[in-house]
Amino acid sequence: MSSDSPIEIVGLRKEYGQFVAVNNLDFSVKKNSFTGFLGPNGAGKSTTLKILTHLINASAGKAYLHGVDVALDPKKALSGVGTVVETPEFYTYLTPRETMRYIGEILGMNREAIASETDAILEKVKMSGWADKRIGTFSKGMRQRIALGQALMNEPSIIILDEPTSGLDPRGMAETREILKNLRNGSKDLTVVMSSHLLHEVSDLCDRVAMINHGTLLIHDETDKLMKTGDTRKIAAKLKDTPTRELIEKVSALDNVVSAERFGNDIEIGFKGDMDSRAVLFRDLGLLNAGIYGLSEEDELETTYLNLIAESR
Repeated sequence: MSSDSPIEIVGLRKEYGQFVAVNNLDFSVKKNSFTGFLGPNGAGKSTTLKILTHLINASAGKAYLHGVDVALDPKKALSGVGTVVETPEFYTYLTPRETMRYIGEILGMNREAIASETDAILEKVKMSGWADKRIGTFSKGMRQRIALGQALMNEPSIIILDEPTSGLDPRGMAETREILKNLRNGSKDLTVVMSSHLLHEVSDLCDRVAMINHGTLLIHDETDKLMKTGDTRKIAAKLKDTPTRELIEKVSALDNVVSAERFGNDIEIGFKGDMDSRAVLFRDLGLLNAGIYGLSEEDELETTYLNLIAESR
């Protein structure tokens, strides 16, 4: 097993009677990456993560964590691994502080380490103000933050998350994503795999993306590469009033613009250039004083995803 890939899946297969949920899946995760695991409902994402965390057994193939076969030595393989798989369950009569103490004792941590880790983690997941309140009174979003806190106990080097924002309201989603962003930016020695079917969530959080369908890997690459599906990006400028021909011509003349067309009150702009060039374009559009109130860019990850899923049907 490669030391550069703390998570490796080799020829993994899972059958439920005649139904094949995971089909000879080969998949490795680079060290210190934040990998999004994408696929439609029923693609095999959750099944794969359950095998990886020893919640279910594979029909064939192997899953390794830090080079240790999960099926043969789950205790050793899952040492140093934090997980949030399926809907987290809690003893609702306990407080977050008591819950963290309970998890710490299961992990074999001493009292001093549990106390210091608990305070740090509750601060990290923004639950310090509710540290001594009973979990039974919490919203789903607050419970999800506690679940993330549990996964961080004992400073894991691998974290596995199965749709961590599923079922949350918009505020809960935003809070959870902010925690994950801070986790990604603040930890140098951490490998994260996060399944999701929310493309904007993956493009916002993950530096690598693996897509599967029918239990088979479709593609695995850096997020930036998958978002560059063509030389030309499409940007929609939304205007208060119908754009004039003169305005269309002015937009067409801007640097790196290859086309500009009117669609109702919008201008669809074809653009070639990097992030800095795009920032200049947005500035120049504002200087036109054309009543532009919004700019949106075509989701290239979505385009890649939909094309690959269509081809794999």
